[in-house]
Amino acid sequence: MDNLMGKTILVTGGTGFLGSHLVKRIVKDQLNVIVVKRSSSKLFRLGSIVDKIRFYDLDQIDIEDIFKENVIDIIIHCATNYGRFAVPPTDIIQANLFLPLKIIQIAENYQVKTFINTDTILDKRVNYYSLSKKHFLDWLFLFSQKMVCINVALEHFYGPFDDPSKFVSKIILDLLHEVDFLDLTLGEQKRDFIYIDDVVEAFIKLIQFSFDVPNNLYRYEIGTGKNIEIREFVQMVKTMTENKVTRLNFGMLPYRENEIMESHVDISMLLKLGWQPKISLVEGLRYTIDQERSSINQ
Repeated sequence: MDNLMGKTILVTGGTGFLGSHLVKRIVKDQLNVIVVKRSSSKLFRLGSIVDKIRFYDLDQIDIEDIFKENVIDIIIHCATNYGRFAVPPTDIIQANLFLPLKIIQIAENYQVKTFINTDTILDKRVNYYSLSKKHFLDWLFLFSQKMVCINVALEHFYGPFDDPSKFVSKIILDLLHEVDFLDLTLGEQKRDFIYIDDVVEAFIKLIQFSFDVPNNLYRYEIGTGKNIEIREFVQMVKTMTENKVTRLNFGMLPYRENEIMESHVDISMLLKLGWQPKISLVEGLRYTIDQERSSINQ
């Protein structure tokens, strides 16, 4: 990251799972980091590097003040609202469209070099979350005339201590706790699961790439390039957790409306940048399970 020495990177959602891993990696490379968060956000994921980060509370300041007080070179937008737990669509739109739109509008006025947006591989018709993400992508195209805009569509990333309501974390935790049963769909959907460290390294490659290209919209997909049926994935986790108790009730739940039956990403563009996934599904799951088990046993 020699070409980035002295640069300042602003990360929204920097206290979340993806954002915190990115922040720790950026701090390791001795770059300046600003994290935009809510005043209620917990800092536990950032551990010992809190004193190396400049924080701004989104709900207590004017966003433009951040740009007045700092020369920002790169923005990585990780903050998102997945729309779980019956969140109103207006809340989802506020987090996934209006917030990044306000930030990128200000960024344009302050000549920020790069805006990296985290997106989903889901089609816009799947749910409110994916629809709001695709709406912002349309806006990103317009702003790409004035700055380098990179849209990153993410497959299912996972790792230790992710949000327990997310699919991989929930399956691992339920099986470690040996719940009586898990009601599931038939599990014929194919998904690509990628370990968090591989995702972070892809972002690092894209950050470096952004300083060598002209203003435009660049679209990348991050995954391993390999998918697996949900049924096989869940059975694999059950075996790896040494769970002999929990009944896996495949077929008890219906597929979601607009369910994607086979998810596949094209990582060829990332491979050309010198990135490739290094952690296999077995390795990533083993480490995640071991860490979660240790936490439970403390």
